[in-house]
Amino acid sequence: MSDKELITITIDRYTDLQQIKKANDGHENEMLDYLIKVTTAKLASLGVNVEDITL
Repeated sequence: MSDKELITITIDRYTDLQQIKKANDGHENEMLDYLIKVTTAKLASLGVNVEDITL
């Protein structure tokens, strides 16, 4: 898998998690928050700034 493919897949995962969080109507979900943090860290390590794609 190329770096570009990995970035694309990770961005897709991040946006899916963001949509779930938004649909959660503000209910606390520690696991969802953790998954978002981990995915954010992965994207940062790949040089992607998530501020532009955060809901």
